[in-house]
Amino acid sequence: MAPATAAPRNTWTWLLGLLGAGSLANGAWMLFDPAGWYAGVPAAVPDFGPLNLHFVRDIGCAYAVLGAALLLAARRAALRAPLVGVGALFFAAHAILHVHDTLRGLVHSGHWWLDLPGVYLPALLLVPAALHFARQEAA
Repeated sequence: MAPATAAPRNTWTWLLGLLGAGSLANGAWMLFDPAGWYAGVPAAVPDFGPLNLHFVRDIGCAYAVLGAALLLAARRAALRAPLVGVGALFFAAHAILHVHDTLRGLVHSGHWWLDLPGVYLPALLLVPAALHFARQEAA
């Protein structure tokens, strides 16, 4: 039987692995099929403006790098504080931008729900995780 301290690490490993794999998959889709991503991702991205292939690929690079960082954090507990911290900053900034754009009426109020799984949920998971790992590293 594993010691009691192994359960949180296993939970973090799975959470970071899922967020990392999802981010990496999203980034790969953006890089290799930006028009397909723009039209097909279930977040109504066209509501935010016309397709810009270069810009979608730029953001795809960010998602791919963050996905790789979170996958590495899932495997290497010693690297979690800095890697999850950077991921949390990106996802929190992304979420704040979506809040701003929705509040100012750029998109309809239904975007709160459309953006929940891919924008708000990663931020809501990673910000507390980053704080946890930072406190753990400081201790």
